[in-house]
Amino acid sequence: MTLEKLKEKFTKYEIARILGARSLQLAMDAPVLLKLTKEEEDELNYDTLKTAEKELIADVLPITIKRPLPKKSEKTVKKLSEEEIKEKLEKQAEKERKESELEKKKEHVEAKEESEIQHEGRLWK
Repeated sequence: MTLEKLKEKFTKYEIARILGARSLQLAMDAPVLLKLTKEEEDELNYDTLKTAEKELIADVLPITIKRPLPKKSEKTVKKLSEEEIKEKLEKQAEKERKESELEKKKEHVEAKEESEIQHEGRLWK
């Protein structure tokens, strides 16, 4: 298996994480999972990262990758008919109209209270 084939199987981030984790294990004196000759060890120059890469390419690492997958939604999407769409739009318009009426009433009450406060202020002066 070459690095190109690994890139089809894993993302570059997963490869980096695997190599880093295995390199750390090797640096902490974990056993090498490949049978390397003395010449190959000298060629790798006892570099843990190169050894980890060689192990990954040989597909002997006991490391698994868990990818989070999107959760399945139990909601079913229902296509609305034209009548249902009109009803929803009418309800929404009515709700917006009521909210605007409430806003106008609040503004009117606030204006009335403000004028009363100004009137009381004139009386106390």
